[in-house]
Amino acid sequence: MDLFFTIVVVFLLLNIALGLIRVWRGPTVADRLLTTQLFGTTGMAVLLVLAGSLEDPDLLNVAITFNVLAILLVIGLVKVWKNKKGENHDNH
Repeated sequence: MDLFFTIVVVFLLLNIALGLIRVWRGPTVADRLLTTQLFGTTGMAVLLVLAGSLEDPDLLNVAITFNVLAILLVIGLVKVWKNKKGENHDNH
């Protein structure tokens, strides 16, 4: 069963690596915003897999906290993006 958990964690980390490429290359702000949500969700999934592998229930609380923080980050980024987008339309 440890091999299964290792394969899942490696897959999730590769997912994050591909997300980093999307953040770097763009092409739009929306792509970058969705990728930040991907980081939060994938980070939570890694913690959940580790909690199952290590049989540590405390990691479940960390995963939930990490997910809430990721949601708040995305909400904040969307608000900033909308404000900047609104300012750009006022100038044209």
